[in-house]
Amino acid sequence: MNGTAIENFVCVIFNVSFMNCTWHVGRSASGDTQYFLYWKTSKKEDFTGCQNYIKDNCGRHTGCRFQNVTIENKKAYFLVNGSRSGQSIQSYMKTIILYRIEKLTPPSNVTVNCTEASHGCEIQWQRPRTSHVKKDGCFKYEIVIENKVDPEKNIKTTSKTERSITGNSYIFGSFSAEKRYSVKIRATDNGCLVSASWGEWSTPVEFGKEQLISTSSYMLFLIAVLAASLVFFLCKVSIYLKKTSSTVPQPKDPFNEMSPTDFQTEYKNLLMKYETEEITIIEEMM
Repeated sequence: MNGTAIENFVCVIFNVSFMNCTWHVGRSASGDTQYFLYWKTSKKEDFTGCQNYIKDNCGRHTGCRFQNVTIENKKAYFLVNGSRSGQSIQSYMKTIILYRIEKLTPPSNVTVNCTEASHGCEIQWQRPRTSHVKKDGCFKYEIVIENKVDPEKNIKTTSKTERSITGNSYIFGSFSAEKRYSVKIRATDNGCLVSASWGEWSTPVEFGKEQLISTSSYMLFLIAVLAASLVFFLCKVSIYLKKTSSTVPQPKDPFNEMSPTDFQTEYKNLLMKYETEEITIIEEMM
């Protein structure tokens, strides 16, 4: 019956190996119509049914989720049929070249290195992740650099866009140390088997102002930190030495100090000497 087949069938590959296919219910389809999707990547293969359907509020299948999809140079063949009250409805068939429906991941590892002397910044990144393209030259990029708003200095937000950049770096020459910036990047095809649609934007990376430290400023900062660390260390050592020296007993001088036993012995010797001298004196007088 006309009008029962699905409409607006769309598939998209994202995050390297995931794919979603969605469709609208046929205009003449009743509430008890159910759809089933089958697909294969070669005419020689048998169709495989969807394992993870997307459903609407009525429980009808309106899409399918796929995992572990590899693109390479493949075509995919889709078939969606269905039934209504036990009766067959119109089928829908479509062939799709997989790399054309990929939503490219954002460029990764975006970094910004600025130098105060040259008043410029080098922005670097790595190519998007895909399952079938490993060459940097297969991508070109769009870069948007935004000058962040600063109410204190009456600076309004402005942006600069550069397209068709090849390679994995870009020199931003209009840099001012007094301003704050952000940069985001996305990719598209550059003559390879890559989707011609622009991919996802990278997470904005901010740079400038507080993040900028010139080489001379950095060296002064480093010297100050080292000096402070050295003073702190010497203070710690001095305090430690004072504590240890106060607790260590001083050695006794054997020539100037006598033990209690030595004192008693010396006292007895004096008494005996005194008695002997007294006896000697008495004897002489007699």
